[in-house]
Amino acid sequence: MILILPGFSFCNQKSNIEEDNTGLELVITPYTTTIFSDGHDFSAIVVRVFDKSGNQVKNTQAPLKIIVSGNGSISVDEITGTQQTIIKKIQNGVWKTQLIEGSCSFNLVAGTSADIIKVEVQSEGLLSASTEIHSIMPFDLSVPREGQLKQSEKSIDKMLGADISFLPELESYGIKFSDKGVQKDAIEILKDHGFNYIRLRVFVDPAAPNGYSPENGFCNLENTKKMALRIKKAGMKFLLDFHYSDYWADPQQQNKPASWEGLTGDKLANALKSYTKSVLSSLKSQGTLPDMVQIGNEINHGMIWPDGHIDNPDQLAELLKAGIAGVSEIDSSIVIMLHVALGGQNAESVFWFDNMIARGVDFDIIGLSYYPRWHGTLDDLKYNMLDLISRYGKDINLVEYSQKKEEVNDIVFNLPDGKGKGTCIWEPLNTWEQIFDKEGKSNSMINIYDNISSKYMIPDFSSEK
Repeated sequence: MILILPGFSFCNQKSNIEEDNTGLELVITPYTTTIFSDGHDFSAIVVRVFDKSGNQVKNTQAPLKIIVSGNGSISVDEITGTQQTIIKKIQNGVWKTQLIEGSCSFNLVAGTSADIIKVEVQSEGLLSASTEIHSIMPFDLSVPREGQLKQSEKSIDKMLGADISFLPELESYGIKFSDKGVQKDAIEILKDHGFNYIRLRVFVDPAAPNGYSPENGFCNLENTKKMALRIKKAGMKFLLDFHYSDYWADPQQQNKPASWEGLTGDKLANALKSYTKSVLSSLKSQGTLPDMVQIGNEINHGMIWPDGHIDNPDQLAELLKAGIAGVSEIDSSIVIMLHVALGGQNAESVFWFDNMIARGVDFDIIGLSYYPRWHGTLDDLKYNMLDLISRYGKDINLVEYSQKKEEVNDIVFNLPDGKGKGTCIWEPLNTWEQIFDKEGKSNSMINIYDNISSKYMIPDFSSEK
């Protein structure tokens, strides 16, 4: 996830969310973001109107323009929506339809050559929204064998976590954090309100010219080691998120690190494995090994493009296995997560995990991102999690979210058989529904986590009384 850091000049590569006068915005949800370029496969897309709190506004009736860039088109062969809204093509790459009761739906149909297709929706008076669909050449789908479907034997603790990788950067601007008027380390404040896990992202070389932090190298290994010491000093657990890039890695970009340019096949896999081992060895030497590791970040379109793009599932599987081997050779007890940005996209989640598990990728826990703007409704999220648990026997962690704090935690922690291991809010110090203001003072939203923690993280000893 990438967002603008309020008050600072971070590049927003993922969202066009800005302040507006109405407080309303279009939200576009593709129910699959990967389709085959066979001229027939399609992504079902729903457009809704949301307010700033992430609630759907259903009283909007307005014209809607759909703009498609790339090798795809909007299906006009069928009438869509409960109100029988008709979609009409008005020029090449542009269609028009109608928002009825604050929503509409349509199908994006693939062309016959691979492409990254951008779909933008516009309506006067509302913030526009866009998404990307990866159209790839067809390949034979694989299904896991019975022996490949198994629950991890590792001990996986409950998580009430926060990704606060921005913290050192915020502190470099002079921001000091406080709670109820008392200045404390932000990590300690989170712990006071029930958090038990901190998630940190690490880049290969963020100080590279095209890296995440060219001047300061934030989120490099050395900065990560310093943060790891603070996490362990606070008595908290630590999730390490490997981006395997010099820059942000997410569904829209998974750029190969500059130092790995020219590497392909086994050489690239060996470089990934060696790098993974090197990072973990360095953390181990100071006594701060992570309790959990992500092999890649939001990798539903793959990682380390072009080699590990989802259009090359065999190579993607080999890269994942190399990273997993690198972790296991340092400490086989570390919990290994695979993380996709598909909170409410069940069909694509199944497509992705089927093809990776069938290719021998063995891991411990499924990680999902859930942002209503891209990943559907809470019902979509719940359905997807229930289905993935039933299919694969794996535990699940909602490792990125922001809005609907109580609702998403209720869904995850109430999944059957204790399979929902927890959540990790993305950058609550300074983005989206942040629980601190721009001066570092905690606000009332932080108290939500006192309630969540008391419901789900504190052991119930009543049976022993």
